[in-house]
Amino acid sequence: MHLFMPETVVFEPGSLQYPLGEKIYKFFMTKPVEIVKASLSAFTRNLSGLTEKQRYARSKTILAVSVNREKKLDVCKPSADYSFKLVSNCPGSCEYCYLQTNYSYKPYLKVFVNLDEIWDTVAGYIPETPGQIVTFEAASNGDPLAVEHITGSLGETIEFFSKLQNGRLRVVTKFNNMDLITGKNHGGHTRFRVSINTEYIIRQFEHRTSTFEERLEAAVKLADAGYPLGFVIAPIMIYENWEREYRSMLQKLQEKLKNHKVNDLTFELIQHRYTEPAKKRSLERFPYTRLDMDDTRRELKWGKFGKFKYVYPKEDAGMLNETLSEIIHSLFPDAVIEYFT
Repeated sequence: MHLFMPETVVFEPGSLQYPLGEKIYKFFMTKPVEIVKASLSAFTRNLSGLTEKQRYARSKTILAVSVNREKKLDVCKPSADYSFKLVSNCPGSCEYCYLQTNYSYKPYLKVFVNLDEIWDTVAGYIPETPGQIVTFEAASNGDPLAVEHITGSLGETIEFFSKLQNGRLRVVTKFNNMDLITGKNHGGHTRFRVSINTEYIIRQFEHRTSTFEERLEAAVKLADAGYPLGFVIAPIMIYENWEREYRSMLQKLQEKLKNHKVNDLTFELIQHRYTEPAKKRSLERFPYTRLDMDDTRRELKWGKFGKFKYVYPKEDAGMLNETLSEIIHSLFPDAVIEYFT
């Protein structure tokens, strides 16, 4: 797919004091984009008169270049021990995404330029005790690979982790520009997971992301580059012919990988869920969505961020877990299913 290119780039105060900020500035000086030096909050005040749908569409064309001041990392179970931010948000536009509420009023994409400071914070969470491995998610609030052609920060972070005895990096993506990172020295310390789903779900709900076939090609490149490889199947949805389509998806994946050496294959299974604010926001931004958000067919579950979320009833969730686990184990007998949630 085409690489993301914003219409407007906002350089926030302090961002140009870092080498990466200067690099990004020079990159965009040769591109047909609007360059603004201002705080993002000041710049985006002119969006207040737009409808929610208009504001969302315009925000998705804005890239902010910022400084990450966070010194405390969030726990990121079950996918990793902690998460940190190279970016926040994503150029994709998935109708179901939890970022619809996490960044409800700020759906623009941010990249952070103070890499050394971010890495210092990460290093502070890693014990020196031999064998005590700590995992870090770099993509829980965004997709750094989607802007790697602009920043190069994911590749540098991969090489940073390659030197850590007890630190391991985890990255998940819906994008396919793997050529930017396949040549990096990862030392087996970065697990790349490709987010996959049925072609119906990708086509219907995952706008401005790579196609299913592009993601399979990306997975092959990662395997050939020796990265520990995984797949995140999310969100798993119940719809007409869902079982047949998930089986077909996994069969295509097995066929694609069969002639390639895959290191330590893993799967993560995540059922579709939503909160009441997420449902409201999705309906405002995608008024004709076909997402099934019928509360009467769900049950409430208390979430770790202090909100109730709607998930499938236990019987349906159990059926999803059992069905997909059976298919995965039959096609990939050596793979590990890390969790279902």
